[in-house]
Amino acid sequence: MWPRTLHVELDERSYPIQIGEGLLQQAATLLQDVGILPGRSLFIVTDENVAPLYLSPLVSQLETAGYRVASCVIEAGEQSKSLAVYERVMTASIEAGLDRKSALLALGGGVVGDLAGFVAATFMRGIDFVQVPTTLLAHDSSVGGKVAINHPLGKNLIGAFHQPRMVLYDTAALRSLPKREVAAGFAEVIKHGLISDERFVTWLEEHADELWQLHSEYVAEAIQRGCAVKAAIVSADETEQGMRALLNLGHTFGHAFEALSDYARLNHGEAISIGMCLAAKTAERMGLADRGVYERTARVLRRFHLPTEWPKPFDPIQVLTVMKRDKKTVSGKLALVLPRAIGRVELVKEIEESLILEIMREEWGK
Repeated sequence: MWPRTLHVELDERSYPIQIGEGLLQQAATLLQDVGILPGRSLFIVTDENVAPLYLSPLVSQLETAGYRVASCVIEAGEQSKSLAVYERVMTASIEAGLDRKSALLALGGGVVGDLAGFVAATFMRGIDFVQVPTTLLAHDSSVGGKVAINHPLGKNLIGAFHQPRMVLYDTAALRSLPKREVAAGFAEVIKHGLISDERFVTWLEEHADELWQLHSEYVAEAIQRGCAVKAAIVSADETEQGMRALLNLGHTFGHAFEALSDYARLNHGEAISIGMCLAAKTAERMGLADRGVYERTARVLRRFHLPTEWPKPFDPIQVLTVMKRDKKTVSGKLALVLPRAIGRVELVKEIEESLILEIMREEWGK
């Protein structure tokens, strides 16, 4: 299968997204194509799940091509997006002798990409990095240059905008994922359709069985269409001054669920799935969306084995407290991305807390 190529258009910082089967075996060539040439030092950040599968052959390939390569393996899971792990990776980077001409490769899922990207953004005030996602969920986080770590009081509160030189997406890596992680990834794929492409949502519903079985052509098509939505939005609004906020559909609710579970009980995709359902219910209650938006949103998410109901252990008042720390909140007033229809959303500001609390309490009591 030939690689599918998209571009994030950001003038001199534009970069390609390469999507295809077996691209990890072409990593050295693809790095050279974006100007990261042999002789430079490379530092690979990966996690304990991904390392046994891909790290050794990737290091061997790159060293054979003439790169100097060091690596750091972190614990898998959202808990690694922490100040402590950030410090450990930064220390390993310094000890490896990296300099301003070095480049960092983020080999793994969204946690690795966010953490490694933040290291790259802050090491010597910023060095090149390449996103090499190995999960479906990371098709979203690997594009757009938002890199961050978590704080115990909130998700992604410590971060930067730092664009990669390339996104190298080998779809063969997805076949090593447990089904729960596959489902989590489809939450973000579906999100892109819900934001701006109703026909894409229909396509996902029609091909849910093939996608769930990870048929290569269907998965590559889904990733390409999802990435295309994000690339277009990022190209128009890199630093989230306006329309980029629309990519946060379901995230204000979802990030609160993740924080309250210490980033352990619900994974990101599961939390965002529930959050998108709550956003749809809120939009219907406010009269922004016609009846039926919630039902269709929940239906397509369930087709990909994602949760759509309130996570029982969480108290609505606690969830609301964490939601108010969201980056879109201004002067204590909630702002949420809400659907007008399937494929059309908007950022709604100064939403009354009492309405959100009422909706959450209804869901909690079911």
